[in-house]
Amino acid sequence: MTRLLQKLALALVLVAGLIAGPAVVAPSTVDAAHASVYSSCTISGCAAARTARSGWSSLGFPTARNWYKWPAGKYNFAGGQYYNREAQLPSGATYYEYDVVPRNQGAARDAKRIIINRSTGVTWYSPDHYGNFYRL
Repeated sequence: MTRLLQKLALALVLVAGLIAGPAVVAPSTVDAAHASVYSSCTISGCAAARTARSGWSSLGFPTARNWYKWPAGKYNFAGGQYYNREAQLPSGATYYEYDVVPRNQGAARDAKRIIINRSTGVTWYSPDHYGNFYRL
């Protein structure tokens, strides 16, 4: 009987963890469907985003997902096409995403991105992986 109660208690803990677990764990990504879009960029990361835009411009804004050589022996990652699925940015454009912070090739990427409308050159900075967009 004791063994049965122990198994039942363990099963109850496991089921409770499955039910309550997601509610108590902080989300690892921002819900992009609730992103905010700002018409200008005045937050602290905007200067770095502008510098990254200049660097990507010098490379011709590559469209292939890949690591690209950056100054000072670092690399930066171009993420390829950004599909604007949640429609936070103006529709009818083709966007491409680029990392802001250079790093060693193959290193983990952070959340900072710039998104470029290649037709117009309009650039958006997202410091939080598409949680917010600031026009540069």
